[in-house]
Amino acid sequence: MTYSYKQAQELLCSQGRFYINLGLDRIEKILDKFDNPQDKINIIHVAGTNGKGSVCSVLANILTCSGYKTGLYTSPHLVEYTERIKINNKNISDEDFAAYIEKICKTADKENIDLTEFEILTAAAFLYFSDNKVDIAIMETGLGGRFDATNVIKNPLMSVITSISKDHTDRLGDTLEKIAFEKAGIIKQNSKVVTATSNNGFEVIEKIAREKDSKLYSVFDEAEIIYENGINYIVINGSKYEFPLLGLYQKQNMALVLKAVEILEQSGYKISLKDGLKTVKWAARLEYNKEKNILIDGAHNPDSALELRKSLDFYFPDKKRIFVYSTIDTKDYVSIAKILFHPDDEIYYLNFNHKNAVKYENYIKEVPFLTNIKPILKQEFFEIIKNPNLKVITGSLYMIGEIYNDI
Repeated sequence: MTYSYKQAQELLCSQGRFYINLGLDRIEKILDKFDNPQDKINIIHVAGTNGKGSVCSVLANILTCSGYKTGLYTSPHLVEYTERIKINNKNISDEDFAAYIEKICKTADKENIDLTEFEILTAAAFLYFSDNKVDIAIMETGLGGRFDATNVIKNPLMSVITSISKDHTDRLGDTLEKIAFEKAGIIKQNSKVVTATSNNGFEVIEKIAREKDSKLYSVFDEAEIIYENGINYIVINGSKYEFPLLGLYQKQNMALVLKAVEILEQSGYKISLKDGLKTVKWAARLEYNKEKNILIDGAHNPDSALELRKSLDFYFPDKKRIFVYSTIDTKDYVSIAKILFHPDDEIYYLNFNHKNAVKYENYIKEVPFLTNIKPILKQEFFEIIKNPNLKVITGSLYMIGEIYNDI
């Protein structure tokens, strides 16, 4: 029997697979059954709380546009699982996805290895990239770093640690130092590490890099963002590049990307920045549809909510904002509400289908200070987005994924 894409999807979504169980034993066992494909790939490993997806997508696009066969592994997906595994910006096909999931799962069942959803996907990504002989792969951690399934990488080209803030505190620790320690767990012995000096937990990252005799490349937010006539630009070392990813926080992300590019160039890679910056896409991260006047952003923790608010004030200072928001119960949505919403905003809460989704009646009990919020159903949502004012769809990426293709 050969799996269909639908069967592979159902297996990954099943209760037996969809849970978090941090640790490397299971992923190491399954990869060993496939002759450790992760050891046959040149990898840039990226961890962090905010910004890691942007850093991964920009790096992958720059390398693709520079002529390299580039793998990209990210999570979560918005609509389809196949979005998580790409080569040269092209999603893995439904057929290949199903075949790799089947191969991993049947071997795991035969060997009595009880894999989580993320472990299956990570093993599939390593195997797919190895089989397709990519020149380089950009691998994003799923949760944390030290015990994340991607952390079986032994000798990365470099590790990149993006902005750290409080998120997943139930699993990673309740202080920035503890979270930084988990993220810095991706640093390997005698390796190269890139992070920003302004990063929370920088001292922890610096200490771990020193303990592992690794070279730390600490960067400053050197880039500048300019928004002119509806076009976003980034200024790097005096050169101005068109750059479609909105967000003031991209200054730090781009500083990390530029340092990573510099390290690659020193290793012999020939890199072209202009096309890679101009054509990059990263769905649902300050993604603006000018024609419909809709901004989509998965701001799901207090720091990302603050960055969203700052970016709204920078790019759209005079526009009335209509928010459509929803959250899951593992997020600090009370703090997010205090940061993101203002009294003159129009706010709608959209219930959606997820086992951890917070229903409106429970949400409003926690945020009684939000007197300008109303619940809506999906059919009402599609009426609201016809409003000519700026619509900001934000919060849970699971909610955004449910409606993304219909916006």
